[in-house]
Amino acid sequence: MKSSFKIGDYVTWNSEAGHVSGTITKIHTKDFDYKGYIHHATPDDPQYEIKSSKTDHIAVHKGGALKKGHQ
Repeated sequence: MKSSFKIGDYVTWNSEAGHVSGTITKIHTKDFDYKGYIHHATPDDPQYEIKSSKTDHIAVHKGGALKKGHQ
């Protein structure tokens, strides 16, 4: 599954707190350590770092959890 998202895209996702939105700031295409946890990613199944539009919180998600949003 190829990525349909790029850095700068505005996206939404579901969290425990409800719908959240933000901007993609980084795309990972290989396994990486984030806050002490190994996140698995490949070029065909990347993980995205997204900065929340309401807070400075950074979330990490796979593309299947994200939807393109509107600012």
